[in-house]
This record gives sequence, C-alpha cells and structure tokens, in this order.
Amino acid sequence: MASDLSRVSRALLSVSDKAGLVAFARALSERGIALVSTGGTHRTLTEAGLSVTEVSDLTGFPEMMDGRVKTLHPGVHGGLLAIRDNPEHQAAMLAHGIPAIDLLVVNLYPFEATLAAGRPAADCVENIDIGGPAMIRAAAKNHEDVAVVVDVADYAAVLADLDAHGGAVTRATRRRLAQKAFARTASYDAAIATWMAGEIGAAPDEAPAFRALGGTLAQGLRYGENPHLAAAFYRTAGRLRPGVATARQLQGKALSYNNLNDTDAAYEAVSEFDPARAAAVVIVKHANPCGVAEGASLASAYARALACDPVSAFGGIVALNRTLDAEAARRIVEVFTEVIIAPDATEEAAAIVAAKKNLRLLVAGGVADPRAPGEVWRTVAGGFLVQGRDNAVVDDMPLTVVTRRAPSAAELADLRFAFRVAKHVKSNAIVYAKDGATVGIGAGQMSRVDSSRIAAWKAGEAARAAGLPESHARGSVVASDAFFPFADGLLAAAEAGATAVIQPGGSMRDDAVIRAADEAGLAMVFTGHRHFRH
Repeated sequence: MASDLSRVSRALLSVSDKAGLVAFARALSERGIALVSTGGTHRTLTEAGLSVTEVSDLTGFPEMMDGRVKTLHPGVHGGLLAIRDNPEHQAAMLAHGIPAIDLLVVNLYPFEATLAAGRPAADCVENIDIGGPAMIRAAAKNHEDVAVVVDVADYAAVLADLDAHGGAVTRATRRRLAQKAFARTASYDAAIATWMAGEIGAAPDEAPAFRALGGTLAQGLRYGENPHLAAAFYRTAGRLRPGVATARQLQGKALSYNNLNDTDAAYEAVSEFDPARAAAVVIVKHANPCGVAEGASLASAYARALACDPVSAFGGIVALNRTLDAEAARRIVEVFTEVIIAPDATEEAAAIVAAKKNLRLLVAGGVADPRAPGEVWRTVAGGFLVQGRDNAVVDDMPLTVVTRRAPSAAELADLRFAFRVAKHVKSNAIVYAKDGATVGIGAGQMSRVDSSRIAAWKAGEAARAAGLPESHARGSVVASDAFFPFADGLLAAAEAGATAVIQPGGSMRDDAVIRAADEAGLAMVFTGHRHFRH
C-alpha cells in the first residue's frame, strides 16, 4: 500500500506555457530534485543556468518528426506508471534502466488558443498534443505514487507540500491534481472533437455517436439559482460568441449565477438588432425581455423600452447594441439595475455608472451575429439534449399575407420588430409592439390565450401608470412565437386593440384563425418559422 506521502526525487517538465517555469524549476532543483525536460522547455531551463537532463538522454532516442515523437517511450511511461511497491514493476525498471519520475509538469500545446485565433486547419492540427495527454493520463492514473501538474496555478501548492513534508507530496494533493489532470485532458479532447465535427460536417439527420463538452473555469460563484445550490461559470474553447463569455467587467460586485443567465438572455436578444440600423435596448427580468425598443439614440431607446413595463424593469438587466454613452448611462442609473452590458462604454459613461458601486458594467467587445450557427446544450436526468442555435432571422423570412387586408408599411416594420423580440421570450410568447418598441409582453404561459391576455393587461397597466387614457396596445401589432391553435388568442389581441398579426402558421385550424382575423379587420402574415423557447 502506497504511503500517504510520496517523495519527489525526479521531475519531468514539458510545458507550452512557460509562465513561472524557471522559478518553479529552480525551486525544485534547490530542493534536490533532478530535472528532466523536452525541447523548448529544456532550452529555456538550460539558458537560465539550470542543470537539466534532456528527455532523449532518458529514452536513448532523439526527438524526431518535428517534435511529434519525443516522450512516447517506455523510458518515460515506465517511470510514470510503475507502482513503487510492486516488486515486478521494480524489477522491470531495474532490468531496463528506467528511472522513476515522481513529478510530471505538463501543459498542453495551445490548441484552444490556436482555434480561438482563427488559424487555418493545418495549424490547428499541428497544435493537437499527443505526448502531453498520454503522459498526463499515465501520471494521473498512478497518482498513488506520482504527482501531476497541468496548471501553472498549482506550482505554489506543490512547493508548499514539499516544504511541509520533507520533500514529499501528500496523497490529498496528488488526488486533487490527478482529478484536475483528467478533467484537463477531457476538456482538451472535447475541444478537438467539437472542432473536427464542425470541420468535417455531418448530414442534418446524423448525430455523432459520442459527444463531449469541455470548459475552463471562468468564475466560481457563491451559489446557483438558489442559495443552497453550488455553481460555477465555465468558458468553452474556440472562438467565443460575444456576450457574457467575452465580457470584461469594468465595475460592480461579482456576478451571480442568475446575473449571468439573465445577462446572456439580454445580450442574445439585443444582438438581433443591427446597430447600423438603429440603437436598441433590451431590458430583461428572469431571462425574459420586459421591454425592448429601437431609437435614434440609446437614451431614447431605453426610455421607450422602460415604458413597456417599468415595474418589472426594477432590478433588471439592461443590454445595448451600441457603445454605452453618457446620456444613456444617466438614464439607466436612475432605475435600480443589476447589470448593464454593451459592446463598449465611453469613459464618461463608465464614470457615471461607477457612482453606483454595486451596479455591474460589462463590455462584450462586439455584438453577436444572430445568423451564426452554433449549438445549445441542456441537461436532462441521465443525459443531455443538443440542438442547433435558433439562427433564423425574420428579415430573411418571406412573409406570406394570408388575410384580405395586407399590413401597411408601418405595420410590417413593427411586425418584424415584434417577431424578432418573440424569438427571445419564453413560450408561449406573445409580443405587442408599436413604433419600434414593445408595449406588452406575455411569456411562459401554458395557454397562448393567457399569454395574449397578460400581454394586453401589461400594456394597459403601463399606460395607466403613465397617466394615459387608453392602453398602449391600441394600434399595436402582435407577434406569436408559434401558431394560434384556436382563434381565441388572436381575438384577445384584437380586443386589446392590435391591428396586425405575425405568426408562423401551420395549425390544422389556420383557416378558422384566418377567417377570424378577416372578420376582426386584422392584417396577418405567416413566417413559416416557429420560435419556441422553453
């Protein structure tokens, strides 16, 4: 049985990221630990004046094939995998002159960074590490005897263990490092497999036999959706979609799980609106938009978005499709807001937000492309679901007029606006809009008619709060994320004052719904695209 303490006499170092390498290696050498290294790592250490054995001297073979083959040898893997208190293993090491390797320090070729930089496929392939993962897995498997380090952040912990335990590393540390090592190689392989799946392509109805998702810890979170739930935020590999994963927090307290979830929903929604066309603002509460508007400026768009549902906007997330300016910042900080996210922010705007010390300000570096392909993952008990990101954009959809009356140009513009918003409202979704702003949103109801009534009620409440004599829904248009199964939801919209409707169509009762629209004097268009969002 291996001891709780594993003494370190020899370390093999082979790293791509050389941050902290020389200081760590020198500290090992000063503690009497023999150093072995490869290629660029060996050059770095010898240039620093350290005594280091090259791995080719250990194996008896030179590095070859442009460095592709250097550590894949029994002289290395035997030293990592040998069980120290197994007599047969010890005899094999002695017979073949294999020295024990007690500490392995490896970080992998920068495949993820190469992918994120958009390098050609050939560069990505060359940055797929083979020997590194093989050594890591060998050392991690034999963690009862070997310590494996895959993260620069763990250098200090290893040195602290060596000092506290007379040149040995504890089992607790070895086990923790081994778990991290296996997670690292799993994440690395997941990034490669995902990239290759995209490179190769697949038939629309073909699902890969194996799927993996990997990530790197971006932020530990105090808790999850509720205080009794543990949580963390991870970034996936490759080119990151602009949003919470790319965002730089300029100020404010740490983001929570719910903040991140809601901010993602807000930024995905605002990215539907082309900043070259108009300024746009989305206000989100509990992952649902509660106000969306376009305008000549961010300040005017924010005022119109806020007017849709000022009660729900309290404590919400505000997302913008253009650089946050001082005028918009002044307007936004008048209302208690959890997070502001924008592509960027002016210095003056950032200073205004900074006066609210708890308000988080994030700059994402750009807006996301709503047409970009991608995947959405969701866990279920015992597994997960994977689907393509909904990248259907209403501007690309041929709209079919199905009623006797066609929508006017103004109605048509609002119909497209409303359907763009409905894509980001939880189903069943109903969105009332007028003049490029939402005026009522009904979300997440089991019945579509209930969503329609709730949206109409909210439009009326907002108007009353503003001291207006009639509902904001009067003269509006309405969007439905899926077809109306019955005419009741559509008639509720007509009763609220809507004049035109946009919906996917496709119900067995489409003819009855169209007749009801004609009888109510509504114009209606079909998109042929459904936007369920559960």
